[in-house]
Amino acid sequence: MIRIMILLMMLFVNSLFAQDFQGVAIYQSSSKMDLDIGESAAPSGMKEQLEAMLIKQFQKEYRLDFSIHESIYQEEKQLENPASNQGVKMIVIGSGGGEVLYKNTKESRYVSSNDIFGKQFLIKDTLRKNKWELTNETKKIGNYLCYKATRKVESIEIRNITINGEKEKAKEKKKEQLITAWYTPLIPVSNGPSMYGGLPGLILEVNDGKQTMLCKKIVINPKNKVTIKEPAKGKVVTQERFNEIMNKKIEEMKIHSSHRSGDGGIEIKIGG
Repeated sequence: MIRIMILLMMLFVNSLFAQDFQGVAIYQSSSKMDLDIGESAAPSGMKEQLEAMLIKQFQKEYRLDFSIHESIYQEEKQLENPASNQGVKMIVIGSGGGEVLYKNTKESRYVSSNDIFGKQFLIKDTLRKNKWELTNETKKIGNYLCYKATRKVESIEIRNITINGEKEKAKEKKKEQLITAWYTPLIPVSNGPSMYGGLPGLILEVNDGKQTMLCKKIVINPKNKVTIKEPAKGKVVTQERFNEIMNKKIEEMKIHSSHRSGDGGIEIKIGG
C-alpha cells in the first residue's frame, strides 16, 4: 500500500515539474566515534579527547546540485579542525575531500573524480541497485514530509592507532549494519547525498550507525541555474581497481584504521 501511495504522489508531483527542474541541497555530516584504546595505551581522559577531536574533524558540509536524472555532489565547506593546535596529527586517507561525484540515475552510472597522493583518478562504474524496505513511518524535515526506508549491509572495521610512535595490532571485525534513510516524494528525484539513492524521492537524511547526513537547506529551481558537468580529467579506473590502489597505498604508508565499505582510513599520531 505504501508503495502505491508514494508512486501516485510522485506521478502527481512529476506532472507539476518541467524537464528543466533543478535543485540544490546542502547536507551536514556528523559522526559517532568509538575508539578502541586500552587504558595502558593512552593517558587518562585521552580517549574522550580524541573522540571529540575526530567528531569535529568529520563535521563537514556538502552540496548536491541535481536535476531529474543527474547530480553533482562535493564538499561545500570544511569546518575548522580543533586538533591542529593541540599536538595531535590526523591523517585521513580516502575521506572524500576534494572528490567530485557525478551520478546519472537514468543511465545507472556514476563518475567520481579523486585527487589522491597528488594523482588524479577518474572512477567510472555502475550505480548499485540497493533493495530498500519502505515503511509507513513519517516525519518532517524542514517543510518536507519524509518517509522512512531501511536496508542492511555487511561492514568491515579495521582499527589501528599510533600513539607515541608505537603501533598497536590491527583489529578486524565484521558486522551487519542498518542503513536508515528519510526521503521525500515531494522532490521526485531518486537521489541523495554521496552514493545514496534508489528511493522514490530525494533523501534528506541518512544514518549508517556511525555517520548521519542531514539536509539543512533546499532550493528548488534557483534563479542562477546549476551546472551539472560530468568530470573528465584523471586516470580512468573502476571502483574495484581504485579500492585496490588505495589499499596498496595504505599498506605502503603503514596506515590502518577504521574503514567501512571502502571509506578509507585514519592514522592518529600523538606527541610526534
